[in-house]
Amino acid sequence: MVKRRVYDTHKHIHFVTFSCYKRRKHSQHDQAKRIVIGTMGSRLAVQKGLCPGFVIMHDHVHALVWFPEPRQVSPFMNKWKELTSKTLKSVLRERFPNYWSQIDSSEPIWQSRYYGFNIWSRAKVEEKLDDMHLNPVRAGLVQRANHWPWSSAR
Repeated sequence: MVKRRVYDTHKHIHFVTFSCYKRRKHSQHDQAKRIVIGTMGSRLAVQKGLCPGFVIMHDHVHALVWFPEPRQVSPFMNKWKELTSKTLKSVLRERFPNYWSQIDSSEPIWQSRYYGFNIWSRAKVEEKLDDMHLNPVRAGLVQRANHWPWSSAR
């Protein structure tokens, strides 16, 4: 297996994306999306980070994150995914038993890795924001990006 490199030695904005295990739609319920957003916010506060933009889809997440110190992206991502996994499993099992009964409870919520890259310019930040905000439009969930309530485009 090729070892993935994370370049996190400078204070750049990072584009990160991660998916539900087997592309399951674990975030199709609004409460699940609230958990993902709320956990992101609390982890950013702990690590003094900022999020210039995000979108939570039914089966994946995109975000732009920035930290005032280097080497913060991987710890942030690991903790964000860990905490949301625990909470989502509990909520899905208790609140959405019909959905949860179709899932092997030993499966993880998220794919084990995340994809990320450094953003070096304001133009690239704008490009990634536009692209991620259009995800719900391309998926046919809304007509306009700012109609999706689970995104910074609102």
